Amino acid sequence: MASVTIQGVKKNFGDVPILHGVDIDIQDGSFTVLVGPSGCGKSTLLRMIAGLEQINGGEIRIGDKRVNDLPPKERDIAMVFQNYALYPHMTVRDNMAFSLALAKTDKATIDTKVQRAAEILALVPLLDRYPRQLSGGQRQRVAMGRAIVRDPQVFLFDEPLSNLDAKLRVAMRSEIKELHQRLKTTSVYVTHDQIEAMTMGDKIVVMRDGRIEQTGSPLALYDRPANQFVAGFIGSPAMNFLPGTLRQAGGAAEVELRDGTRLPAPVGSGGRDGQSVVYGTRPEHLTLGDTGIPSKVAVLEPTGMDTFVACRHEGTELSAVFRERHDFAPGTLIHLQPDLARAHLFDAGTGQRLVA
Repeated sequence: MASVTIQGVKKNFGDVPILHGVDIDIQDGSFTVLVGPSGCGKSTLLRMIAGLEQINGGEIRIGDKRVNDLPPKERDIAMVFQNYALYPHMTVRDNMAFSLALAKTDKATIDTKVQRAAEILALVPLLDRYPRQLSGGQRQRVAMGRAIVRDPQVFLFDEPLSNLDAKLRVAMRSEIKELHQRLKTTSVYVTHDQIEAMTMGDKIVVMRDGRIEQTGSPLALYDRPANQFVAGFIGSPAMNFLPGTLRQAGGAAEVELRDGTRLPAPVGSGGRDGQSVVYGTRPEHLTLGDTGIPSKVAVLEPTGMDTFVACRHEGTELSAVFRERHDFAPGTLIHLQPDLARAHLFDAGTGQRLVA
């Protein structure tokens, strides 16, 4: 196992900058998730750690070793790809053993390592099958088994679950997390799915346009987003945003929405009188009341456990999630009250969270 240190890393494709001086410290034995929208540079960064892309600036270290110029085979990493990358003419056993055989490892050691990985991943009954005889989830487990047998210092996962159906993705999330807890190998995982990031990572790195927006634990990003982008990206359903103006008088702070509705400012929020702000509140932190944000119900979606309500306030889309069951007709006017201890204020210009 080893830590991974990324310092000032830059990447250009021709004259187009893709990564703009990225800094990340990945601790030994941790599970770090790189998350962000398509095109933000997360997969490119992962490929640079693996040695599959050249670095245009900065430094990458695995443990104490600078690996900028090392080929992939000398970095002691194992990568699990989105498309499994299994050899169709080889059995599961031979696919898992291939890299060891290539390294001229003796047969007894290969057999021991393959058997151990197969037991960990419940693949023992499938060792003599071919990839075409496996389900998508089984193929992904074989791809992980091929990585495990190498006993690398670092696992790299490039959106490994994106080809699976929703139910299987949930199951495989648990399998990968359990695997990490058992092996304790440093892991870097790339996904665009923030639910995967929240449920799997010890640390999440949120990226946008080749830059890091925020790094922290899943709950730290959920509870204390650094800016409006992170607040809107982390959490499902996404956070609601309402434009308004901060009003401060007599020691009390309120946000005046565009229709004149006034809401108490969130606890601990900052800002100056007259500042253009965005009021952020998560759907699950809204309750029904006699006052609050006047909203017209557009769509009601009961899920059994929760009731999801899509609303509109003066042309702004809002979402609310209630644990109670409701039966609002479309067009019904309701008032939504934010939890002031969990709401946020953002500067309308910069998007940064305003903290007192």
